Amino acid sequence: MGKSIEDLPNQLDSSVSDEGENWSAGQRQLLCLGRVLLRRNRILVLDEATASIDSATDALLQKVIRHEFSNCTVITIAHRVPTVIDSDMVLTLSDGKLAEYDNPAKLMENKSSLFAKLVAEYWSNCSRSSM
Repeated sequence: MGKSIEDLPNQLDSSVSDEGENWSAGQRQLLCLGRVLLRRNRILVLDEATASIDSATDALLQKVIRHEFSNCTVITIAHRVPTVIDSDMVLTLSDGKLAEYDNPAKLMENKSSLFAKLVAEYWSNCSRSSM
């Protein structure tokens, strides 16, 4: 974001159009996350907060969130496995109902758990896409 803002004629004083249309979806998500970091809330709810951001930036943001909000309650709703894999607890839903809730490591030990299957599918798709 730093480079994008530096390139603007008025930098941080540049205007944002209605609905933020002059920013990409990923840039809007990064701006929102930046605001969250500045506010220092005790509870943080992230609903697909990094869905429009590339995987490398998502990984970096997850490290920042875990460090900067280590003393906060962080609720993360995400489809990307790496976004939630090192959470304290994971809750999985199936057809809108609670399927399981436990520590991710414990859920992955049980190969029949929905979370373990999601993790296996994610890594399988990753290895296929890198071929």
